[in-house]
Amino acid sequence: MEIITYPSPEAEARISRISGRGLDVAGETYEAVAKIISEVRSRGDEALMAYTRQFDAPDLTIGNMIVKESEFKAAESKVDSNFLKSLDKATEQIESFHKKQLRNSWISTARPGVMLGQLFNPVDAAGIYVPGSKGGLTPLVSSVLMGVIPAKIAGVRHVAMATPPTKDGGVSPYLLVAAKKTGVDVVYKAGSAWAIAGLAYGTQTIRKVDVIVGPGNIYVTLAKKMVAGTVGIDMIAGPSEILVIADKTANPEFIAADLLSQAEHDPLSSAILITDSKQLAGKALDAVKKQLSSLDRSDIAQKSLDDFGVIIHVENMASAVELANRIAPEHLELHMESPFEYLSLIRNAGAVFVGEYTPEPVGDYIAGPNHVLPTAGTARFSSALSVDIFVKQTSLIHYSKDAFLRDAPDIMRLAHTEGLGAHAGSVGIRLEKGK
Repeated sequence: MEIITYPSPEAEARISRISGRGLDVAGETYEAVAKIISEVRSRGDEALMAYTRQFDAPDLTIGNMIVKESEFKAAESKVDSNFLKSLDKATEQIESFHKKQLRNSWISTARPGVMLGQLFNPVDAAGIYVPGSKGGLTPLVSSVLMGVIPAKIAGVRHVAMATPPTKDGGVSPYLLVAAKKTGVDVVYKAGSAWAIAGLAYGTQTIRKVDVIVGPGNIYVTLAKKMVAGTVGIDMIAGPSEILVIADKTANPEFIAADLLSQAEHDPLSSAILITDSKQLAGKALDAVKKQLSSLDRSDIAQKSLDDFGVIIHVENMASAVELANRIAPEHLELHMESPFEYLSLIRNAGAVFVGEYTPEPVGDYIAGPNHVLPTAGTARFSSALSVDIFVKQTSLIHYSKDAFLRDAPDIMRLAHTEGLGAHAGSVGIRLEKGK
């Protein structure tokens, strides 16, 4: 990690390198994922079991692919009361935020004889993918909450969760308790691309869904990309990223800790500080070096910072915000004396964390907004996972005869302009018969 000045050719090269990372994968990886999807489509449970036994749980059987009620019951006794309190709090606050996203169907009769509107209906079935982690030792509980809660609030009738089993064929009790708490209807012990294929196309055991959401490794991400169109998906997510804008009043130790919180995710993660203070830039760099040495995942974080980390010195805060809009980061933190003054200038970011006591992990776990966010600059046109992902909008149109007669000439003129005679004929026959 180094300090560079913007604007400069050096800064442009660094920004280009960071922005250019993402789903740059070898052709054999695409071929491998395509093969997995094809086999699950044609062989169903047989293919699911073959892949699961090869990569996750050698002795798992088809009869044990679905988590049983007895497993949910057993899980309850394996988690402590403090975890349950934190889970309850997170669930309540995430539910409260997402309930505000619900939209009601509406009808307008502003034009005489015309009724227009929109109907909002949930999809029938959704699949929530929860990644595996170190043999179940680091269960990603937050992925359960962020996927299941908006689906349930949307009114999805059937919410399925898929997660890789541990080597002994189990599922982390923390994930099962979270699944039960949020109202999951079924949990499948299946992971990676074969789980995505099973959810997208259905098997003898897995019910086909309409939407698939949730994070995962490159195999999961490519599988979601390949089945998109057959089912809806949340987004094509890339490596995690954070961008901090800070002025001279910011705490360099806080900034360093926040940069490292993303750098430890993945060697492809990016961590950027933009500041108008040379002094703060130097202090933040020193703090990063000091804190990095004590991290358990220091090797991953170091690689991330070397390749995709940078401290950028700009002339003023206006330049900092404009550069942030250009980069369109997943997570944007504002460490400034008056951060709210700059909110109206921010156009492109997955989520904005305002003030030095709002670090990114607050949003990861408990604040309420969804932590599944657009990455790799896609915040320019994409948004966080929300209730809307699980809801369809259907247009509603009704014309009375008088309203139809008023608009008919214009409809026919536009249809003839486009060379679509049958469209015009559909209107014309009604004019003739209605005389």
